Amino acid sequence: MPRVLFARAAADADEECQVRKLAASRHAPGDWIVRAKMIVRSWDGRRTTAIARELGCHPQTVRERLARFNAAGVDGLGDRPGSGRKPRLTETERGTIIALARSEPPGKLARQGTGELAAADEGAPAHWTLDALTEAAQQRGIRVGRSQVRRILRAEGVRWRQTRSWVESADPEFVPKGPRSSPAIPTRPKGRRPSAWTSSGR
Repeated sequence: MPRVLFARAAADADEECQVRKLAASRHAPGDWIVRAKMIVRSWDGRRTTAIARELGCHPQTVRERLARFNAAGVDGLGDRPGSGRKPRLTETERGTIIALARSEPPGKLARQGTGELAAADEGAPAHWTLDALTEAAQQRGIRVGRSQVRRILRAEGVRWRQTRSWVESADPEFVPKGPRSSPAIPTRPKGRRPSAWTSSGR
């Protein structure tokens, strides 16, 4: 039977603050958030089986993470160097991409104090798409591709598409419908032919 394992007490107030902040974060990488929650729940007196049940993972995973934290502190919440496939992005870069997807696009129209609609950057995207997010991340110096951005957002459960309004389209041939013809102009009922008086001009 495995021995009962708990997370050690925080080394100082800063370490405890870091772990609790990670556990409550909405923008940090998902794996770090889950591991921080394991530590906080252990501090609250929960056993590994209860923590695993609450977080939807195996008790052995919880035990391994508690042991890693006990040995390495906050750094133990990350993956061991050289274990498995090395990530191409740092946790900070992943967090930046996630935060971008949750932010307002710089080209989105907003009502100004004058009542007019204007965007902070008219040349920027009005809606986040995978292409727009990838370009924005690359402009911040993050070497990432579209498919990798997609995987990151899916893993975090972040939606990146916004609903298009009816006046917008990706089609360059698209032209919004103009106003309808004036109702003052009468329309001829269907099925009726002009009378003889009308056709002869009398």
